[in-house]
Amino acid sequence: MKRILKKVGKYLLITIVGLLITINLFILLSGRFYMYKGIANTYLVGKTGPSIYDLDVFAYSTITPTGKEKWEKHKKYNKPVISSDMRTYIEDLDTKAYLVFKGDTLVYEEYWDDHTDESVSNSFSVAKTVVALLVGIAVEEGKIASLDESASEYLPQFKGGDLEQITIRHLLTMSSGLDWTESGKDPLSDNAESYYGWGLRELVMSQELISKPGKVFKYQSGNTQLLAFIVEKATGEDLTQYAKDKIWDKVGATSEVYWSLDEEGGDEKAFCCIYATARDYARIGSLLLHEGRVGSEQVVPKWFYDEMIKPANLGTEYDMPNYQYGLHIWTYFGNANPVYYCRGVNGQYIITVPEEDLMIVRLGSSRKAKFVIPDHLKDDKAYVEQNKYEVGHSLGLFQYIKLGKLLKSQTEL
Repeated sequence: MKRILKKVGKYLLITIVGLLITINLFILLSGRFYMYKGIANTYLVGKTGPSIYDLDVFAYSTITPTGKEKWEKHKKYNKPVISSDMRTYIEDLDTKAYLVFKGDTLVYEEYWDDHTDESVSNSFSVAKTVVALLVGIAVEEGKIASLDESASEYLPQFKGGDLEQITIRHLLTMSSGLDWTESGKDPLSDNAESYYGWGLRELVMSQELISKPGKVFKYQSGNTQLLAFIVEKATGEDLTQYAKDKIWDKVGATSEVYWSLDEEGGDEKAFCCIYATARDYARIGSLLLHEGRVGSEQVVPKWFYDEMIKPANLGTEYDMPNYQYGLHIWTYFGNANPVYYCRGVNGQYIITVPEEDLMIVRLGSSRKAKFVIPDHLKDDKAYVEQNKYEVGHSLGLFQYIKLGKLLKSQTEL
């Protein structure tokens, strides 16, 4: 038995060494040096991908808060009860924070494991909505002429060719027609390189046009990064400073907010990687719930908010019209009241249901799959019509909304 185990161990060691040599050769020959950082901060520390706690893995900029007011708590704060089956559901998804607000009043909040009301975590693609809000503000200030202006007016690299067709609206609606490879799992994707690599500006400026802009919704983080560079060019400010002045100071964030950079003193990873507390993410939720207002101040122009929440008139990869995405915000118009929300990988959510004065923040490390029409039902017109609004949304979304409604309703009894 010892000889067998020794042989097995020997062959296993040889296999592992051979695999490491092969991977190293591939990285060296392909020039994908960012993979070293990716491997070091995932597989070598027992993870399979990016984490909501990656702040110290990268350089970052800091927004120091100016807000001092804490959220008002409902008189029945944390009195509502989560049923055992729902608790099992959200805990099985490795939820770290779940907050429910009735308007600007905190009804319920709970944290899991080591996450607390002071913990900051990665927003992932929730950051995309923040970038969109900055675009709307820049247009209102006259620093960007129009959403339908060519992106090339602010990106010289887009001048003099097919890329001039791409407008700011195309980028906002994820219909640019660029060749960006979007994947949260593929280490060879543009997403992986933009997250773990450096030279972010060069990466997004090297994209090519592969389809006509403004036709099909195709989610691409590179679109958001281009919008960030447009905002910086138009305003003359770096993204962190503009976001601080126009959003975070306005909404009253009370804890430090961070934004990952591609290198020390480099560019913000605008497509992801804002780090904030759950309560400060709720400040963004409140801004959306109140149609861009903070108190009596219209922080985000109302006309932009109104356009933002309308699903763009586009086709989709699901062979049906786009019902799910506006200007960098997710939209749901199912049987319930309209829902507008920000979404990040692994289930980061800021959810607003304006007609019910409801806002929810959910943070965590896992998510449910997206709803799709089963192949055997794609030709069933009645089924497709009944379920078309669910397509493309995470199945977890509906449970978080259901739970939020139940908890809010318990305070109204």
